Amino acid sequence: MNEQVKLTTEQQELLNRFVQDNKMFYAPDPAIMENHRIEPRSAIEDQLLSGEVDPHKTNEVRGLIIAALDETHTMIEQMGAAPGAKWGDMTTAVFTAAGDLSLIAPHGVGGFAAAAFYPIKFINKYWTDEPTVGVKEGDAFIHNDARYGGIHNTDQSMMMPVFWKGKLVCWISATIHEGENGSCEPGGMPAAAESKYDEGLKMPPFRCAENFELKRDIVTFLQNSVRDPKLQLEDMKVRLYSVIRLRERIMAILEEHGEEALIIMLRKQLEDVVEEVKRRIAELPDGTTRTVSFADSTLRENAMLKLNMAITVDGDKMIVDLRGSSPELLNRSINACQASFKTMLFTGYMQNIWPDLPFTMAVFTPFDFIFDDNSLINGSFETPQAMSLIPLFKTMTIACIPMAKLNYSLPHRYTAMVAPQYDQPATLIYGGLTQHGDYVGNFCADINGMGQGGRSHWDGEHSVSPPFAAHCDLGEIELMEEDLPMVRLGAFTLAKDRVGFGKQRSGLGYEQIHTYRRSGLWGFMTGCSGSLFSSAQPLFGGYASPAYPLCKIKGIDIFEELKKDPSKIKFDICYLMNEQPIEGATYSTHDMGMTFELAAPGELYMMCQGSGGGYGDVLQRDPKLVAKDLEEDLISHDTARVIYHVVYDEDNLLIDEAATEQARDAERKARLARGVPYDEFVKTWTTDEPPEHLPFMGCWNNKDEVYGVMMGQRVTMDGNAPLQSQFMLNPKDVRIAELEAEVMQLRQKG
Repeated sequence: MNEQVKLTTEQQELLNRFVQDNKMFYAPDPAIMENHRIEPRSAIEDQLLSGEVDPHKTNEVRGLIIAALDETHTMIEQMGAAPGAKWGDMTTAVFTAAGDLSLIAPHGVGGFAAAAFYPIKFINKYWTDEPTVGVKEGDAFIHNDARYGGIHNTDQSMMMPVFWKGKLVCWISATIHEGENGSCEPGGMPAAAESKYDEGLKMPPFRCAENFELKRDIVTFLQNSVRDPKLQLEDMKVRLYSVIRLRERIMAILEEHGEEALIIMLRKQLEDVVEEVKRRIAELPDGTTRTVSFADSTLRENAMLKLNMAITVDGDKMIVDLRGSSPELLNRSINACQASFKTMLFTGYMQNIWPDLPFTMAVFTPFDFIFDDNSLINGSFETPQAMSLIPLFKTMTIACIPMAKLNYSLPHRYTAMVAPQYDQPATLIYGGLTQHGDYVGNFCADINGMGQGGRSHWDGEHSVSPPFAAHCDLGEIELMEEDLPMVRLGAFTLAKDRVGFGKQRSGLGYEQIHTYRRSGLWGFMTGCSGSLFSSAQPLFGGYASPAYPLCKIKGIDIFEELKKDPSKIKFDICYLMNEQPIEGATYSTHDMGMTFELAAPGELYMMCQGSGGGYGDVLQRDPKLVAKDLEEDLISHDTARVIYHVVYDEDNLLIDEAATEQARDAERKARLARGVPYDEFVKTWTTDEPPEHLPFMGCWNNKDEVYGVMMGQRVTMDGNAPLQSQFMLNPKDVRIAELEAEVMQLRQKG
């Protein structure tokens, strides 16, 4: 029997060094990617915070850093080339030396900074002592691969270490949604990606600048990898000079207040937040609340993809259980890794639950998370994740439901309870040759104007912001039309009647009608679900948002039609699709997942930015608010009468209060008549498994059994083991098989 050889200390050190020096691949480190908590105090942090801390100096340093972040954010907004930079889809941030996010700019996308702490921790762990890399003053690192930390690969971050007297004291970053990144479809968010190798640039964190200057060989490599080399170069410069400016401001703080004041402020910011979150969780009643949400598309075919969530409060700890969610899809681009999921759930908490807290991932230190392995929101390294937005957008709003239930009984809330905001990226992604002869690919700013959910005290705001940032802008259409051949037909018209009804209605979304001219090569794609199943859930008896299709009018040139008779063209989606005023045109509706397709000049692509969910029973809505919505043309008379049961004079909108109360009482009695006891309802409503015709992914009755679709066939999996990755058929192959079968039937008949 062979005995195991015991190595001496010297031999073990030699072996460890050999393994480290000859590591094959520095893949994402699970110890980093699965850890959302702040690091333990360093020795210097413990020493400084164990003594007396001057709160006034701490606050002064904090204010100086926030001012610097505000300044550098504005620099990017004014100088950035990417459309996202102009609309506020970016941010700057400051991290501790260990890489924990401490402060972000007071506007922009905080989630970008929250995601950047993962690659910084990777750099600290793997590149600092790596002899061929190292981390020194004047270095800057670039990164975009969400598998190493991030939301999706269109976001590029620049990260710079800040040294004081030879010692690393903090990290700083700037992130912009760039869009174009060389993926298989223009614009950086390829719905058609069937593997991660279709995604374009996949940058783990690596050095792109030394001595505060970009390395031109690296820049050239990246430019050669994308469709828009001008965009890549310009925004690398913008991010670099913004972090250099931020560094200058921090150096001034160090010179005036010393490194101890900076270290204390950055660390105290984190620890104060952790203690406050623990206190707020402890206020909540112990117990569990549950919710589910569904995406209805893989962007290649329709399927019900479940996001399953249970939130448990246990003392001053919160447990988020995601087991039972949809399994991952091996050849669809909508998977997300758990780090991205946590970042976006954190964003939802900061916007909708605790918006008064500093925007730092320290908020989640008192949280535990439970995932299934190989789920849609805990995807494995090899899965494509270019359109992770599909589950991640839902992640930003889903917590509104269980947290509203937990917060309902509190005597003090930290913001108004709000129903979920519209939660899908409803916009056109474009690509092609501009009127100036440049190849481009990116996305429209319409994603930044989603309707808010109804609130406990008031209606939701119209087209207010994306769910990932309260301070983004829509951008200027005129500026877009200067750079691109696209033409926006019609103003930002609020989508009448397409709203989440309730005691407090949601904010409305708006219509988007796009075409193009002056280009011989141009096309569009979309990356959105919610065409068959509502995206935004209601709260406490309200109505969900409607479902929204993509509409096209093909085979025309709208500019020629306007020359013929402009009076018969009204740029309203319902009018155009129902009345079909243009003879010879092809009118069609589709789900909102459309891979890239070339269009002809003057053809129309139409979609609607969505509304959020309604809050409360429609029969409790103030009739005067219904009349106000009618006056502002936000709803129709049918809605006022059939949904809200308000009786009024249609000519002057004067309300008959007595008749309205009578109508609402009658509807309440009708509800009672329609209702059945709960046990009887359950018998007729629940089934043992999903309907046979429904492509369903996720748990059904309990999280211990998870359904999937493998090669067109339903499969079941043990929810207590790693889920089986699902492989989807090519929709073209499915369609070819259907047509071949149809031809065979016709031949047999003929």
